[in-house]
Amino acid sequence: MHTRTSLARDLRALGVRGGDTLFVHSSFRSLGRVAGGAQSVVDSLVNAAGDGLLLMPSFNLEGDRDERAARWDPATTPSSVGWLTECFRRMPGTVRSDHYSHSVAARGRDAAGVVDGHRRTEGLPSPWDRPPWGRTYGTHSPMIRARERGGRLLMLGVDYQSSTYVHVVEAMWWAERRQWDPEAAFAGLHRPGLGALWDRTGRVLRGCVGDAECRLFGIRDYVDTLLGIVRSTGTRWATAN
Repeated sequence: MHTRTSLARDLRALGVRGGDTLFVHSSFRSLGRVAGGAQSVVDSLVNAAGDGLLLMPSFNLEGDRDERAARWDPATTPSSVGWLTECFRRMPGTVRSDHYSHSVAARGRDAAGVVDGHRRTEGLPSPWDRPPWGRTYGTHSPMIRARERGGRLLMLGVDYQSSTYVHVVEAMWWAERRQWDPEAAFAGLHRPGLGALWDRTGRVLRGCVGDAECRLFGIRDYVDTLLGIVRSTGTRWATAN
C-alpha cells in the first residue's frame, strides 16, 4: 500500500524538486493501491513541488466542440482526462484557465497569473480555437507559459499518446508552413512514434512512483527537439487528426 509520504519520496527520487514548474499527465490506476486514494496522490505532488507551481490538464473533451462549448463553465465543468485531474481541479486553492476545451488547472507560485489570459488571441493558431475563447496554445495559454518558465513534464504512468504538448509542436509547425503556403492544412503528428524517438535521444529521467512507470523531462527541450525532427522529416510523422 502506497502513501502520500512514500509517493512524495518516489517523486523526489525521480528528480522532482521543490520550486519546479511541473505539468503532470497522469493515470491514477497505474499507481497501484494508495492509502487515501486520489487525494493522497495529489497531496504527494503538491508536497514534492514545494513552493513551485503544479499544473494539470483539466480538459473538457466529451462530445464534439459545439457540445463542449455549450456546457462549459470553468467553475463546474468536470475534467474529462482522469480522476487525478478532477480531484486536483476541485481542491480549494486550485485555479483554472477559461477555455471551453483545453483548460489547465494550477496551484502554487503565481498560479492565477499563469492561467489568466486564456481568452487572449495572440500567438499560435490551432483547430481548437473558438471565439469568444482565445488561442488554445497561444502566447498566454498556460501550456505555453509553463514552457516559457522552464517547466518540466511529468508523465505519471502514461505513455506518449497522452502527451498533449505534441499539439504545441503541431501548432508551431503549422504556423511555419503557413508562412510560405497560406493554404497549408493543419497536420496531426504521431505521438507514440515521436515519443519513442525522444526516449532514445532526449534527456529523460525515468523511474517508478508507486507502481507507475514515469518519465520526467524539460518541456522546452521536448517541444523544440520534436519540432526540429518534424522540420527535417516533414510528413513522415503526420497522421490523421
